Amino acid sequence: MIRIAPAGRFLAVAAAASLALTACGGGGSNTATQSSQPAAPSSSAPAAKGDGTLTIGTLLPQTGSLAFLGPPEFAGVDLAIKEINEAGGVLGKPVTKYDTDSGDTTTNIASQSVDKLLAQKADAIIGAASSSVSESVIDKITGAGVIHFSPANTSDKFTTIEDKGLYFRTSPPDKLQGRVLGDLVVSDGNDTVGILAMQDSYGTGLADQVQKTVTDGGGEVVERVDYDPKAADFSADVAKIKAKNPKGIVLIGFEETAKVIQELVKQGLPADKHKWYMVDGNTSNTNYVKMPKGTLDGVKGTIPGAAAPEEFQKQLLAVNPKLEDYSYAPESYDAMNLLALAAEAAKSDAGVDIAAKLAEVSKGGEKCKDFKTCVDLLKAGKDIDYDGVSGPVEFNDAGDPAVATIGIYQYGKDNKYATKALEYRTGNISG
Repeated sequence: MIRIAPAGRFLAVAAAASLALTACGGGGSNTATQSSQPAAPSSSAPAAKGDGTLTIGTLLPQTGSLAFLGPPEFAGVDLAIKEINEAGGVLGKPVTKYDTDSGDTTTNIASQSVDKLLAQKADAIIGAASSSVSESVIDKITGAGVIHFSPANTSDKFTTIEDKGLYFRTSPPDKLQGRVLGDLVVSDGNDTVGILAMQDSYGTGLADQVQKTVTDGGGEVVERVDYDPKAADFSADVAKIKAKNPKGIVLIGFEETAKVIQELVKQGLPADKHKWYMVDGNTSNTNYVKMPKGTLDGVKGTIPGAAAPEEFQKQLLAVNPKLEDYSYAPESYDAMNLLALAAEAAKSDAGVDIAAKLAEVSKGGEKCKDFKTCVDLLKAGKDIDYDGVSGPVEFNDAGDPAVATIGIYQYGKDNKYATKALEYRTGNISG
């Protein structure tokens, strides 16, 4: 059973709210109409005091192995802020936003970006997409009394990580995606399975759950290789899989999966002879388009979250006409709306105050699906239950969504997956 964060999560938030931090001097680029120029607070500070303006920092991939996820995530946040500000803003003022690059774990970009966002007095930071990147900066963010809210982290580690009650996510832990993917592999008739997984908290955690589910379902994982994603060559890794000749092959990684696929084909393990399966980190519509047509035909991939409704996709395209992928746009949009609604419920923009209200606005009250409807209910003195574009979001004590949906997608001859899923499976995170 997946639970729970250290005892007293929300009590810890409430206690931290009684402490304050004085910040001074700093820089950074502002993407909103309002800005302030304070310096970075010490990351060891217990809490940041609100100033009446909800300031959001984004820590999302503009470069690195998950750069393809950046555009839809930025678009989701931007669309939400546009609607929030059109509805009167938060606490009577427009939301201010600063965008930064999260990079990936091969660089120190994320840490530098967090320093810039803390210098701008961010009340909450949305990101990163990569679980390993978030893990590298969570202490710095939460130590400053700032909310760390990811729309895409799926590593199970965050369920129990020490976060001072300030870490939240709208994407489900890998335990659910791993169960769905493992069930899919077995139900497709693969009694022997090979797993190629990148060696980090995301890859190994997800591989562990897939392996357990396949085994519990009567299948056999005949070979598992946890590889270095920075390796120049994957021939030895693929050769280990080839030696066991599995019916199904699960690929868990990021953009380096393109190189792994080229090696699979080279060594005689194409998708039309061995069923391939992918995950949210590598199910992409941009990473494989230059490969020979049909290379990925029939390949299946899992992505957490419900389908982005057609109208929502149109709204996103109005924000960014170049969008080719909508992965995690709904989760990013919902993250921003939840932060804004929690700030309204708390009557404060301070991170610790917002954190104390996030679970409250996500469940138990009158259901509502957009910021204006929800905030009007709050102003009328009613409790709300925000059900977002990504589906019902009900935070448990760990800051995880208690229930989530996983979409199963399939690639065509153009090496792109259809944006309409084959099916969606909904499950409880606790099992």
